[in-house]
Amino acid sequence: MTDQERVRIVDSADVSADAVIGAGSSVWHLAQVRENARLGKNCIIGRGAYIGSGVRMGDNCKVQNYALVYEPAQLGDGVFIGPAVVLTNDTYPRAVTPDGAIKSAADWKPVGVTIEEGASVGARATCVAPVTIGAWATVAAGAVVVKDVPAFGLVAGVPARRIGWVGRSGVPLQRSQDGAWVCPSTNARYVETDGILIEEVA
Repeated sequence: MTDQERVRIVDSADVSADAVIGAGSSVWHLAQVRENARLGKNCIIGRGAYIGSGVRMGDNCKVQNYALVYEPAQLGDGVFIGPAVVLTNDTYPRAVTPDGAIKSAADWKPVGVTIEEGASVGARATCVAPVTIGAWATVAAGAVVVKDVPAFGLVAGVPARRIGWVGRSGVPLQRSQDGAWVCPSTNARYVETDGILIEEVA
């Protein structure tokens, strides 16, 4: 069986012939994947989701129902995008130019959201480009992200603010007596220095 044969695209999905879909990936009902988008292996694109032209996704990503991933977003391996999430791409959105003419592609430059390995964005959150969501970070449902999120950061609210740290499992970390942060799920330990969290190497 070839890699292309292992891709599942349902009949109602709209996938450009110029898109590249990795082996083992699935594109579900009414989803749209635009030209020159590149999806890695074992990705799942949920019902009604939109993947913009030129978007890059790593392996093992999940984009849930009705999420909108506008170009030129970049998603690392293992990224989770919850239902109805929006990744924007226009810093100063307008339908028309100052003189009232319809705005064309030449009138603005798309800017993207970057989401690094293992990070998750909760349902109905909005990430306002250009921002970077660090590796293994979690954006809470309904948050509006307007500035970068550090690796392992847990952010919530409008605008989103860091309210804690999470480990690779996504479970909030707990402070230990020696000052380190510990994952109650995996027992992995992390050290915080000047607002940056680093996982200890065993």
